Amino acid sequence: MIKLRTYVFIDSLQPQLAAYMGTASQGFLPVPGDACLWMEVAPGMAIHRLTDIALKATRVHLGQQVVERAFGSMVFHHRDQSDVTEAGHSVLNALGTHEDARQKCRIAWSETVRSITPDHAVLINRQDRKGSMILPGQSMFILETEPAGYIVYAANEAEKAASITLIDARAVGAYGRLTLAGSEANIDVAAHAAREAVLKLSGVAV
Repeated sequence: MIKLRTYVFIDSLQPQLAAYMGTASQGFLPVPGDACLWMEVAPGMAIHRLTDIALKATRVHLGQQVVERAFGSMVFHHRDQSDVTEAGHSVLNALGTHEDARQKCRIAWSETVRSITPDHAVLINRQDRKGSMILPGQSMFILETEPAGYIVYAANEAEKAASITLIDARAVGAYGRLTLAGSEANIDVAAHAAREAVLKLSGVAV
């Protein structure tokens, strides 16, 4: 049995998130303004058949596919929102399920650290990340979600809401992790938008 863990539609990729996804993309690079859909299922190997269904159904481009033993994820995108939604519906039909059957997002951790010290900023910037750098004195918001894929939605909604810097957005594995930086006021707005966005999504609590 294939379990739908994450199913997230993004109407318009924001510039920083699109650029960040491009740094990790193994396939076709997304551009700002593209619609995209992030899907995660269990077990991981099932993602190959579902990817095939999505790509044959419409004109969407495959941006990334990650196949782990426990979970498999894919993200596809296109300028035309209808192509993305149709591809998603084709996959759901093949699974005999619907969007609301996805696993409901759980926030595992959420915290704001204000006025980062220079030592802390340097350490964060030396870690494995594909986004921008955090600067001393900026505030930092960190968010961890389960399943991991919901992090991309949180990141996109945060970027829509406030002028922030995307430091990291890891959306594969057991948990997703988001790190944002900016002024204290902007981080507070972005943090609220990110949390509210994922908590409002429908799903089945596990």
